[in-house]
Amino acid sequence: MTIARPRRTTTRAATTQAAGIRAVMTPGATTRPKLPMTSLNTDSVSTVEALQTAIDDLVAAPSGDTLAAAREAWLVAREPYGQTEVYRFRASPIDDTNYDPSDGEDGPEGNINAWPLGEALIDYVVRGDDFGVDELDVSGQSVGLDDGSNIINSDLEIDVELLQNTATADDERDVIAGYHAIEFLLWGQDVNMNGSAGTPRDNTPGQRPFTDFVNGVGCTNGPNTADDATPCERRGEYLKVATEDLLTNLTTVRDAWAEGEPYRTAFTTVDTLEEAKDRLLEILTGMGTLSEGELAGERMQIALSANSQEDEHSCFSDNTHRDIFLNAEGVSNSYFGVYAGYDSDLDSTDDVSTRAVDGYGIDDYLEDIGQTSLATDVAAAFAATTADVTALDATVRGGTPIDVLITEPSGDAAEPMRDSIVSLNAQSALIARIATDLDIGDASDVVDPDASECDTTDPTTECGG
Repeated sequence: MTIARPRRTTTRAATTQAAGIRAVMTPGATTRPKLPMTSLNTDSVSTVEALQTAIDDLVAAPSGDTLAAAREAWLVAREPYGQTEVYRFRASPIDDTNYDPSDGEDGPEGNINAWPLGEALIDYVVRGDDFGVDELDVSGQSVGLDDGSNIINSDLEIDVELLQNTATADDERDVIAGYHAIEFLLWGQDVNMNGSAGTPRDNTPGQRPFTDFVNGVGCTNGPNTADDATPCERRGEYLKVATEDLLTNLTTVRDAWAEGEPYRTAFTTVDTLEEAKDRLLEILTGMGTLSEGELAGERMQIALSANSQEDEHSCFSDNTHRDIFLNAEGVSNSYFGVYAGYDSDLDSTDDVSTRAVDGYGIDDYLEDIGQTSLATDVAAAFAATTADVTALDATVRGGTPIDVLITEPSGDAAEPMRDSIVSLNAQSALIARIATDLDIGDASDVVDPDASECDTTDPTTECGG
């Protein structure tokens, strides 16, 4: 898969790119093109619908096959969703329900993709070098359990209302909803084959057995056979409720981008040049802040510099390499005005292109206004990022997952991780330069300085607390 696509030989009318760069930058424009995020959000919803079916099958008839199918469905569901993260950090529907950042963020993102997960709050865990007090002891959670207990082995009602008590703790380690709650229930902790939770780590993901879902004799609850089937019943119930909640929230985000809905109408309606510049700045902010603060910093450098398996984004399934690749791809999508589709068979090639988009991008806009040199520099930065995240993806596909790569942050094995962080940092600087050169904002508008306390120019430096 190639993220940074080659230059086109012809310039076509604005048909995509977040209300169309030309439409957004033209005061009073009335033509409203199809948006690539509509396609992405629709694919995100449809793949979670498929995940829901696979989970229903698992709960109804637990087996090695139905568990494997549910895991694969989860991995596929991450493919389109990972590319949507670039539409955050700008009062869009995933972060804000009313397109008004002044009253705080009240969108559903925390119930969709928040992490690190509060796994000890959900179900049984194994403690060890990689899972100690800092990782597993949740302070200030609002679920209502005493220290040391968890939802599965309690009598709390498992419903959507319970899952709203997510990410409320000061240490933000009480996440109990979204993709990663489902991931944990499907894989369990990423412990070693011998059941230990420490280094040296091996190359396997979590190993939760299908018997953890057996509704009857043979139900397991950790390393032991359960006294009765209650824990297994509750795990199945939790999986179904969490998936339904995720689907509801993703559908809400998708629908907010639909033609005629308040958010899309507000975002695509511009009457002055200043309003058009504001819209373009919002697009650049999503791109720049995801590139540097969120992806390079929060999602990569924190885990790398501290050798922290728990701070991996998808630490249970060993799918963090895809999170990184797909987030980077989403930023590139926004710049080039494209969406190729998603990978449904997990072979690194986008094979579902039903809703693919190839339209007018920021690259075309820069060329049209004579910013050829800037366009060349930005394209080069994207190409460098593409090369680095592709190399990281290939390394993990070759059998060495992220948690093993980061064991020695300065070692040779971690080089693809370090290179990707640096290239994402450089890319964000070029995205910010678009704003400054076009006089629509400064660097701090594009790359939120509060998004991370990591110095992503030096990937092995631990991030500030």
